[in-house]
This record gives sequence, C-alpha cells and structure tokens, in this order.
Amino acid sequence: MLTDAAGTAHPPAGPDARIACFVPSITELCFDLGLADRLVARTQYCIHPAGAIDRIPAIGGTKKVSLPKLRDIAPTHAILNVDENTEEMASAMAEFVPHVIVTHPLAPDDNLDLYALLGGIFGTEEKAAEISAYYRQAASAMRGVAETLPPLNVVYFIWRDPWMTISQDTYISAFLREAGWRTLLHDPDTRYPEVDVTPDLVAATDLFLFSSEPFEFTQSHVDAFAAAHGCPKEKLLLVDGEYCSWYGSRAVAGLHYLHGLAKEIAGRRPAA
Repeated sequence: MLTDAAGTAHPPAGPDARIACFVPSITELCFDLGLADRLVARTQYCIHPAGAIDRIPAIGGTKKVSLPKLRDIAPTHAILNVDENTEEMASAMAEFVPHVIVTHPLAPDDNLDLYALLGGIFGTEEKAAEISAYYRQAASAMRGVAETLPPLNVVYFIWRDPWMTISQDTYISAFLREAGWRTLLHDPDTRYPEVDVTPDLVAATDLFLFSSEPFEFTQSHVDAFAAAHGCPKEKLLLVDGEYCSWYGSRAVAGLHYLHGLAKEIAGRRPAA
C-alpha cells in the first residue's frame, strides 16, 4: 500500500486503471510516467504536453469540475492537490470515484515521494526511478552553484491590483531557496498575501520576480513598476511561473531553469 498526503493508503492499480487528474503539473507527470493511455479526464489548465493532451476531455478547472461528466467518464482514480483543488471537490468525487489520491508537495525534494507514490500505484516504478535520478542530478547541480553565489532577498509577484506575493511556507519559496533566494514576505494566515510596495520594501529587496502565472506579467508591467517605484531595472526579472511553481517532472526542468537564472543574476551584480 502507498500512502498519499491525506494519509490514505492506496493499493496498486491494474493496467485498466482510468485516471482523472485535476492538477496540471501532475497531468504532465502522468504522461512522463507512461500513463497517457490511462488518462481519461483533466482540467482546462492541463496543457502539457502540447498536442498529446488534446485527446483527453477537459471537464472544468482546478477549483470546479463537472461532476456529472466525471460520473459518465467513470474513472477509477482521481488525482488532486491540497493547494490547487478544494476539499469540496475531493469529498464529492469520493462518493463515486473508488480511489482519490491527494498530493501536497511543499518543497522540491517532495517530488521524489510524488514520483514514487504514482509510480508505485500505477506500476511504473522503473520510469519513476528514472525521473528521480534526473531530479537528483538537477538538484545537485543547482545546489553546487548556489554555494558559490551570495544569498538574495527576493519578492515574487503572482498578481497586481492588488500586488500579491507568496509566503515563505509555499512550494515556490522553497524552490527559490534552492538558489539561495529568500522570500522576504510571510503571512502565517495566508499563503498568498497582498503586499504594499513601499520604499522600505524596495530598498530591502535584492530582486523582484514577476511571474508568468497566474497573472501574466509582461515587460511593460516591469517597466511600469520600475518607473513608479524608482527601482533599478537590474533588480527586476520576468520569470516563467511553470518552471518556478510546477512540481512533478517539470521540477527537473525547473531546477535547470533556476540554475540559469541564478547565474544570470550573479552576472548583473557588481563583485563584492
């Protein structure tokens, strides 16, 4: 039996498993685990791998899906996530889906348990081990580079009007710490707090990161921020939100991406 993030033990599934996945990054992971032929439902935000994903019915978003359509599809397994989906979804699905698998990676290394969990349930342990090896290589390379670079205080924006960021207990913050980047702002009551951009915050921040999701920041937003707050442009950077926030197999590419960003930012800063 393999235990998920909700403490539920799951027996190994047979080759006739029918998987409904409502977590975009894990839908991509299912493909990379060789489970494409067992996927029967997804969300509209499950967009990778491009092209191949199109044959799988999209029956809603990450917060709300069409339960009647899901009943008709009759999955044997539904994959959910604590941050991306809702308890109401999980409870409703549990009434007619035999196995509801709950995931909740909180840090990059939690991906290793995620690979093992899904690989073990669906009988693709060899592929899971292969992805785990790629992950360990990428993490080792990232940490080797981070040891040579000065730590930075960062603010990671996910929204504007109002400005919103990430607390320190989120997966994204843990991911950024792999590069020695410490997110400055934390609210124990919310994982994604609103923030006022003040002169003190600008002065205390080494790097402002503008994510491509859920709000799609562009260079015009970055330029407007620089002008409005008198912030040097070398302290501002557009980043790919998928690489910074998606777990699953995307975490491997994400670590390589962060590796490149860390070296780029180090090149911008004057030598001490």
